[in-house]
Amino acid sequence: MNAKPAVKPQYPNFSSGPCAKIPGFDLADLESAPLGRSHRSALGKGKLAESIERTKALLEIPEDYLVGIVPASDTGAIEMAMWNLLGERGVDVVWFESFGKFWANDIVDQLRLKDVNVLSAGYGELPDLSMIDFDRDVVFTWNGTTSGVKVPNGDFIPADRRGLTICDATSAVFAMEIDWSKLDVATFSWQKVLGGEAAHGMLVLSPRAVERVNAYTPPWPIPRIFQLKSKGKFALELFEGSTINTPSMLCNEDYLNALDWAESVGGLKKLRQISADNLKAFERFVGGREWIRFLASDPRTVSNTSVCLALDLPEEKIKKIVSLLEEEGAAYDVAPYRDAPPGLRFWCGSTVQTKDVEIALEWLDWAYHEVK
Repeated sequence: MNAKPAVKPQYPNFSSGPCAKIPGFDLADLESAPLGRSHRSALGKGKLAESIERTKALLEIPEDYLVGIVPASDTGAIEMAMWNLLGERGVDVVWFESFGKFWANDIVDQLRLKDVNVLSAGYGELPDLSMIDFDRDVVFTWNGTTSGVKVPNGDFIPADRRGLTICDATSAVFAMEIDWSKLDVATFSWQKVLGGEAAHGMLVLSPRAVERVNAYTPPWPIPRIFQLKSKGKFALELFEGSTINTPSMLCNEDYLNALDWAESVGGLKKLRQISADNLKAFERFVGGREWIRFLASDPRTVSNTSVCLALDLPEEKIKKIVSLLEEEGAAYDVAPYRDAPPGLRFWCGSTVQTKDVEIALEWLDWAYHEVK
């Protein structure tokens, strides 16, 4: 019988969204938020522009790319890209988890594009990326938040592509190495790797994507909340801090606070290292036990942010483990996504500390033997 661990994680929050706040987070750190001020005032717009500029610097996004704050989290950002950019040519859409499937369904059922190739794989697998036709537009997720599978790198994307690459990168940025030259559009939200608050998305556009917006007008009406043009011209002001709708200045201040922390610990290199170290803790744990494995079948594709695990237990006993971990205050929100196979999912992005991962895994070992 396994002894019950004596120590608990300092921060037992392992939700995959909203994700763990930065270590040492305190609401008092947000006191400089310009509450009650217009987001269009010089102060408000300046704060939003600061988020854009510092994001671009921290992520090492090329100077000629544009970065903007858009409504509705990563979902709003990816939908905004698809509604404005798709339809000019055929589309290859790649999915291997729930959210990628959502984007594929929207392309087929909402935009009703006819020339669509869908490349898919089940949970734990990655489609054959060599089958993608980059003369067409390509929509894909970099990291499968609900499957624990990521693309190993951007080597499968050619530099001389004719179509645009549109990437949902929300659980990859700040934690995985991304070659921005391979992406024409990237989207993410504040609530993922830096533990920001929900409802705000980030949209990154390459010069090729901007050129497409300027040259192409989709045949369908575009809702106001998605529009990248104003009076027929590209709305550059969206990428300078003038948002389409009213953002939360408190959430923006929280994001700036997270950027402060990221810069203080060593920037992008350190953020990636923290997440990689968290995955290594899981690799040690899984490697020493026969009753647990990564959901990802190929070690090269195991996500270092959304770590998804399969156990040799029936679903009801896995649910009991989740409940035990929560009751003990050892790990919160580690159930799998509702459409995913039975198992566990731990967020291991850069705001999660490796020591907390190691302690939570001691509790997981105890909980397994309790319910077994």
